[in-house]
Amino acid sequence: MSDLKEKIISEIKKIYDPEIPVNIYELGLIYKVEVVDNKKVFIEMTLTSPNCPVAESLPKSVKENILKIPDIKDVDLKLVWDPPWNKDKMSEAAKLELNL
Repeated sequence: MSDLKEKIISEIKKIYDPEIPVNIYELGLIYKVEVVDNKKVFIEMTLTSPNCPVAESLPKSVKENILKIPDIKDVDLKLVWDPPWNKDKMSEAAKLELNL
């Protein structure tokens, strides 16, 4: 994994779902992180449900955090619903944190 992609993931890991005490990366909400020309980032993410109360603010936070990284000029974030999120998407660390 490239250093830049690691920095991006590190920034994403600073964002937590307000209802679940686990960061959104470990929660499995980030489906894709792609870097183009070391300055544009393409993100595919989902939410725990389409009716999620942070449907507007969470993607905005992801974009804002990634844009803090020097040299990143643009973030194209796509909110997707397929495949739907479920607990199987969570990392082992997240499952342990939530006693699942």
